[in-house]
Amino acid sequence: MTIDRSLIPVGSRVLCAVSGGADSMCLLHLLWSRRGELGIEVCAAHYEHGLRGEEALRDAAFVADWCGSRDISCTVEHGDVKAYAAETGQGVEAAARELRYAFLQRTAEELGCDLIATAHNADDNAETLLLHLCRGSGTAGLGGIPPVRGNIVRPLLGCTRPEIEAYLKETGVSHVEDSSNGSDTYARNLLRHRVTPVLRELNPAFAAAAGRTAALLRQDEDCLQALAAAFVEGHFDGESLPLDALDALHPAIASRVLRALCPETLEQKHVDAALALCRGTERALLDLPGARLRREQGRLWFSPEEDSSIPERELVPGETLAIPELGIRLHTMFTDPYEEIHGLFKTYSFKYANICGRLFCTGRRPGDRLRMAGRGCSKSLKALFTEAGMTRSQRDRTLVLRDEEGILAAFGLAQAERSVPAPGDRVLQIRIEKTDDREAGYGERD
Repeated sequence: MTIDRSLIPVGSRVLCAVSGGADSMCLLHLLWSRRGELGIEVCAAHYEHGLRGEEALRDAAFVADWCGSRDISCTVEHGDVKAYAAETGQGVEAAARELRYAFLQRTAEELGCDLIATAHNADDNAETLLLHLCRGSGTAGLGGIPPVRGNIVRPLLGCTRPEIEAYLKETGVSHVEDSSNGSDTYARNLLRHRVTPVLRELNPAFAAAAGRTAALLRQDEDCLQALAAAFVEGHFDGESLPLDALDALHPAIASRVLRALCPETLEQKHVDAALALCRGTERALLDLPGARLRREQGRLWFSPEEDSSIPERELVPGETLAIPELGIRLHTMFTDPYEEIHGLFKTYSFKYANICGRLFCTGRRPGDRLRMAGRGCSKSLKALFTEAGMTRSQRDRTLVLRDEEGILAAFGLAQAERSVPAPGDRVLQIRIEKTDDREAGYGERD
């Protein structure tokens, strides 16, 4: 069995990511058994995600024992992916990947490893291409798994799963099976079990064919990115671009120019709106994630989003508080009888007995989270913003009502469970009145 030696220069110290499954055990054995021939040193790392109970602990012990019997330095770390996913508002798969790669990078630095080797193979690459196709990705996504990304290399990317299984059988290398691989709960497993078998009936070498397609698309993406970079180099003055030159570009290049100059990832709808902005002549503004675009005097100007931080203000029952930067007024009053929260989040009712100390409002703050009424769980504001698809500008303009214990409500998003009144409670009501047409974070977003 061959691996791509060009990915691992002589003299490298390589950290091999090992789950204990067939692919990673094949990679670890290949690198370790040929370390002299390759002129490298090999270490191993295993991340236990805290998701599969005793089975996962068995896998961690297997990897540690296998490495220990061969004097391979092995680092094992145990994590809590579910807790991290809940904290950050991510899905379990995304949270697991983030924690796993953070562990690998940290371990590589601690052990002085130049490279991190992962066991992604040709079948993984084909599945990734199909997943991205289902999501409507462009050439960047359809390029599949890159052989090299930073200090991460994938020496088995040209090898198929049957070739890996044959190698393990031939060498007698043992491995463990993850029982979750048999479930169709995860999208990748669903593809693996139901879709790729049909594609292999059409072409037995489907994985290799998909790999060639992905490689060609990566070449196309590299070319388009280079053209976009050259345009930025020749036309961007640090603040703006000439509209006529930008509008004359092919959309494939123009979209990459815009993505390159905006600090956050843009969705296609953002790119389409920005390209439409380029075709006008009158002064106009467009807020995108992380940036404000301004069409003016024949140029497209890029700047950080408007600074719309909301200063802290105290609310007093019986008084009206104006918040001019949001174009609203808050009317705070005791009310009787108890009323439900208005469906459009223009009126909030709070159990007065559960308000702790001072009542005040601010913008969002780092680490904000609350236990939400009606949902029975706690979430960070960041996660709620993500769920709502809010831009940074919208997030910055979201009004947060607080007491000395924490958040009572994030206007337009959620109310704290502890503040919800019941019939018979003394109720403090806050009614929101809009005073002008500017966008405010209290529930009237599109």
